[in-house]
Amino acid sequence: MRDTKTKALMIGVMIAGGMSLSACATKKFVNQTVAPVSAQVSANETRLGALDKSANDALERATAAGKLAEGKFLYSMVLSDDQVKFANNKYKLTPEGETALTAFAEKLKADNKNVYVEVQGHTDANGPPTYNLSLGDKRAETVRNFLNRQGVALNRMSTISYGEEAPVAANNTRAGRAQNRRVVLIVLS
Repeated sequence: MRDTKTKALMIGVMIAGGMSLSACATKKFVNQTVAPVSAQVSANETRLGALDKSANDALERATAAGKLAEGKFLYSMVLSDDQVKFANNKYKLTPEGETALTAFAEKLKADNKNVYVEVQGHTDANGPPTYNLSLGDKRAETVRNFLNRQGVALNRMSTISYGEEAPVAANNTRAGRAQNRRVVLIVLS
């Protein structure tokens, strides 16, 4: 029985101590502690608002591009080693590639249709996949920028990189890897 009274007394003292500690914070202390956190939350809310606007703008641009691309497939052109000659780990156009792209741009302008061009960048399987995605993107952007200089409107073109994910030939031979280093142009109406 003595142990029960002692335990009850100890529990009572602990509860009373906990309650007295919780009431020790002053209003000034709370304001000083909460003010920096409140300012940080406010700054984060501002940044989130800006990010939300950027995301909405990007969604609107993607939706507009999607509406442009809702047409039917007209034709495609593959720019590979035999025309553009993308060297291993390179994305610069050769004079032969520029000639082929100039002819392609002239065909687009001669057709005089509102068309949409998807520029797909591809690589061989040498190197890490993340590097190959980046290289495929650089190849596609190089072609898109060249076509724009030839008079094809930028809002009528989009780029996508498939990296090494969509090979047309085996990557275990030099000839196969050369075929996989390509840009494909898909024309939709």
